[in-house]
Amino acid sequence: MPDNRSEDPADEPKPGDGGPAAVTIAYIAESAGVSVPTVSKVLNGRTGVSDETRARVEELIRRYGYRKPPKNRSNLVELVFREMESMWAVEIIRGVERAARRNRVGVLVSELGLQDEPVRTIDDTLGRRPQCVLSVAWLSEEERDQLTAKGIPFVVFDPNRELPDGVPFVGATNFRGGRAATRHLLGLGHRRIAMISGPDHPFCLARTAGYTSALIEAGVPVEPELMAKAQLTREDGRTAAHGLLSRPDRPTAIFAANDMQALGVYKAAHELGLRIPDDLSVVGFDDVPAVAWVEPPLTTVHQPLAEMAVAATELALALGRGDDVPQVGVEIATRLTVRESTAPPKS
Repeated sequence: MPDNRSEDPADEPKPGDGGPAAVTIAYIAESAGVSVPTVSKVLNGRTGVSDETRARVEELIRRYGYRKPPKNRSNLVELVFREMESMWAVEIIRGVERAARRNRVGVLVSELGLQDEPVRTIDDTLGRRPQCVLSVAWLSEEERDQLTAKGIPFVVFDPNRELPDGVPFVGATNFRGGRAATRHLLGLGHRRIAMISGPDHPFCLARTAGYTSALIEAGVPVEPELMAKAQLTREDGRTAAHGLLSRPDRPTAIFAANDMQALGVYKAAHELGLRIPDDLSVVGFDDVPAVAWVEPPLTTVHQPLAEMAVAATELALALGRGDDVPQVGVEIATRLTVRESTAPPKS
């Protein structure tokens, strides 16, 4: 599958003999067996392309009658949220604006809504013709195709579903984060460590895999009865924790798939008369600002959202310029932030 990104809008040229209904730069790239940025370099007379490849691309451009339309994209980066209720939206916006200032482009934040309850469609974004699009969590195949056809590069930020090879994304090292959280609890002496996992999103599955990997590495059995599944909300975390903590052989520690679930664990522990960390250690994931102020402050895996947003913005702008990028899938390292919600278990 070609790397379908370019700074050159390609929905207007007329095809020559043997071409598709509308010749796009992506079609030229696919026909030549190269990436879209490589075709962009040929069109713009830039270096970094072998003579053989340049000749092959130029021949296809002549054959299909492709003409580079004038540049008419706005000087904007568009940051698209599906919903903006998340506590970490501000961190993402901060990172995007940091990179945008460095590149002297503006930032527009928009909300499309969830797939089954859309607020608006990607058509509004297409009409604005931004320099690039950063889509938080996901971007449908149809939306990706529409952006590609308009020559608007895009990056999916922290994807919550599997993406085809070649689709640009920026995420975090979720497996390593899950493993670090569990190793921390093991190091304190815990052996009955429960996990509240989330939906079957790639990042939730990776965090769960890190948890089980750390247990196996330490020779601790992975007990299915100590694994609960819940949505990534405080109330769902509370409900799952109630089930785990009401067992006669309750866990001494709980690792939650995100901070909101972890706050639900706090609520359940309080309702059951358990003290954190004396009776129960708790670890979250994300490190949203609020968890440093709860009582006790939450130990959690820090997901570097602002740094991820900077990387996503720089990647999207580089793709739009036709720059060579070492990889279109980037993972930024997480780190464990130890606070006061974890302690050795009681004897």
